[in-house]
Amino acid sequence: MYKSIMKTLQELGEAVASSRKALGMRQKDVAVRAGISPEALLRLERGHATEFGSRKLLAVLAVLGMEINFTSLGKSGSLDELRLERQGK
Repeated sequence: MYKSIMKTLQELGEAVASSRKALGMRQKDVAVRAGISPEALLRLERGHATEFGSRKLLAVLAVLGMEINFTSLGKSGSLDELRLERQGK
């Protein structure tokens, strides 16, 4: 079970990839079961899927037996920090 606080798309993608590998599943198999393309899953796992929809994400997580839990951290990132994250810096 992967349990961590993720703050970036990169960390989310790494968690998805780690869980998929721990289950012994191939990207293609997860993608087919989630109803998305293998390329979309690859982009998610690499943290490059900035426009990955919530339905797609929830479908992938369901295939992997994962869920999202929200925790209030108090302070949110600034717009500049979010832009830098999106640019991968």
